Amino acid sequence: MITIGAFSKACRLSPKALRLYDELELLRPARVDPETGYRYYAPEQLEQARLVAWLRRLGMPLAEIRKVSALEPVAAAREIRAFWSRVEAETATRRDLASFLVNHLTGLPTGPLPSKEPTMPPVTPAPPGLELRYAALSDTGRVRPANQDTAYAGTRVLVVADGFGSGGAPASGAAVEALKFLDTEPLAAGNVLNLLEDAVQGATEAVREVAGPTDPETGTTLTAMVWTGSQLALVHIGDSRAYLLRDGELFRITHDHTVVQSMLDEGRLTPEEATAHPQRTLLAKALTGAGSPPPDLRLHDARPGDRYLLCSDGLPTAVPEDTIKKTLKTSATPAGATQSLITTANTAGAPDNVSCVVADVVDTAPRQGLSRK
Repeated sequence: MITIGAFSKACRLSPKALRLYDELELLRPARVDPETGYRYYAPEQLEQARLVAWLRRLGMPLAEIRKVSALEPVAAAREIRAFWSRVEAETATRRDLASFLVNHLTGLPTGPLPSKEPTMPPVTPAPPGLELRYAALSDTGRVRPANQDTAYAGTRVLVVADGFGSGGAPASGAAVEALKFLDTEPLAAGNVLNLLEDAVQGATEAVREVAGPTDPETGTTLTAMVWTGSQLALVHIGDSRAYLLRDGELFRITHDHTVVQSMLDEGRLTPEEATAHPQRTLLAKALTGAGSPPPDLRLHDARPGDRYLLCSDGLPTAVPEDTIKKTLKTSATPAGATQSLITTANTAGAPDNVSCVVADVVDTAPRQGLSRK
């Protein structure tokens, strides 16, 4: 047996890190003294410990390290290669942003502001004549006595808000109303994110008015997209979600702002543990009467055939993502998709309110030799 101090020096992981990895069941000691609690390691554990140390140096999250450590070498190498490809893509985005900022601050010509995109197939430039076909539907579900969700879809604005607290329903409604003006507001592609950020500030003020000075617990999540004609600008705060169905594959393009999601990101919970965690609905960020932290903002390039889904957390709570994907793929219209998703959630028991907005990106440009009536 090797003491934790000697093992730490050999694998270049601090004793503090080794104790954390023991708690996370990522790297368990070979023996723990029942009297002193002192940890001892076997020599054959050094290779696994060194792999963990190297992956941490790469910047891989603990949750992914747990997954890679359990794989055979060839499969582990494949996962590391995929992880590094994502890192390189994100680094390229930050590099472009740094160049933009340097040029902007020094008065040199700048190109368009780069935006962070999710990992998905490359995007080709959007052709002219794209438009949205959309539908929105909200349902109380099978358990809750009232519906605190609000869903809206217009020619430009898609939004889902999930209210909470004593004034949850008015809060979600007020937040959505604060964004509806974007349906008719002139939009310039260069400042749509700034415009959307300002709209969220308006939504925050609206929620604060609903909550009043004595009710900081009332609030709402907010997930919205604004159509520019070739792109969708996304704003997100809370645990409602946005998905993209592209080329038959489903991508989640938002990140839950919950305490449990933070624990997942840090590797302190497994996905299975997160599902049953007693605080899985505890929000880390939302619009409340006490104000709101900055939301996530980004631009998404659109392609004909893309289908977007915005939903409150009541949908993924009741319906697995594989079923969501299948429903989005097989429903002919956005209206049919929203109805099918909510029916499926209710069939599964729908313990929470369920709201869905589905929007299709459609190419309406006339083809050569054809005319459009």
